[in-house]
Amino acid sequence: MPLPIPPPVRRKVGNILAAVLIAFSVAPLPARAGYVRIKDITETEGVRANQLIGYGLVVGLNGTGDRLTNSIFTRETLISMLNRLGVNIRNEETQLQTHDVAAVMVTADLPAFSHSGNRIDVTVSAAGDSSSLLGGTLLVTPLMAADGEVYAVAQGALAANSFSARGAAAEVTRNVPTTAHVANGAIVEREIPFDLGARTHLHMSLRNPDLTTATRIAAAIAQAVGPIATVDDPRTVELDLTGRDAVSTLARIGDLPILPDTPAKVVIDEASGTIIMGADVHISTVAVAQGNLTVQVSESPEVSQPGPLSNGQTTSVPRTNIGVTTGANRRMAVLRGGATLRDLVTGLNALGVGPRDMISILQTIKADGALQADLETR
Repeated sequence: MPLPIPPPVRRKVGNILAAVLIAFSVAPLPARAGYVRIKDITETEGVRANQLIGYGLVVGLNGTGDRLTNSIFTRETLISMLNRLGVNIRNEETQLQTHDVAAVMVTADLPAFSHSGNRIDVTVSAAGDSSSLLGGTLLVTPLMAADGEVYAVAQGALAANSFSARGAAAEVTRNVPTTAHVANGAIVEREIPFDLGARTHLHMSLRNPDLTTATRIAAAIAQAVGPIATVDDPRTVELDLTGRDAVSTLARIGDLPILPDTPAKVVIDEASGTIIMGADVHISTVAVAQGNLTVQVSESPEVSQPGPLSNGQTTSVPRTNIGVTTGANRRMAVLRGGATLRDLVTGLNALGVGPRDMISILQTIKADGALQADLETR
């Protein structure tokens, strides 16, 4: 006969079980294989970065700057900057012999929703004949967009993940010393207005256009949020956000899981011998045979010594070995209609086919019309 449980103990056990059930109910479920979030495969209209560019000077180089006699624009820029700072050397420009200054192009990306005062990274690249930007400092450089307006100002010490050493008869260089970065080197001065919350219609663009994937996105949105999504084309899904909070709705849509569809495609890089094949690649009935005629010739000359106490001379006797391989042990394999990627790889591996030979086989199968996929050669 079981012993009775006192009421305080019963309540404590009940609280523990309730806590365990709540923990299991709020724990995230494991992601299903192959599923991705919608925000990972799409981009929202208007939410984009803008490219900025500027021209400036880098100073403080250890003799690796531009030669002013060759880079006329560097000399003129240096003279103009010194004149603005109150140093008049216009009449003595021929005496400028510094090698510690370099003209550079400064580039950056202005992220979406950047506000005045935010900092962004910049990339600095030599525009003249400077050999290295290591150790330099970028002076104040306005960064403009395509409309000609200044959106940020860059300045700061350069960080170059490279080095260059030179001796009398040798030189070593790692990476590119004429390119450097300035982390958080630019301050945003002008904002690009975009009121996302006030939009009633938005377009979501697929990074990999596919009509099946776009349709699945619209169906997932309709199931979770409502019938607000319409597929315009394989790349675009239109959202009708009338009467809804655009920001919260987009946040909810972005976390929805979707199984993207991938086209049947084979990508071949002949330079490196790399082959990439999608899972939906199918092969019609085809017979494959692979064999090569290999002729190997090797020379192994032998030395012939004269007998003792003879008047002979040491000579070299030629010895030639010739081997011929016809690939007779290679057999023809038959791939039945509807063969998948695994069947194709298994069959070619059974023939002992290497990547280089596999490239020519795939190209031949495609020419025969048996490869039911798009073949792209790079």
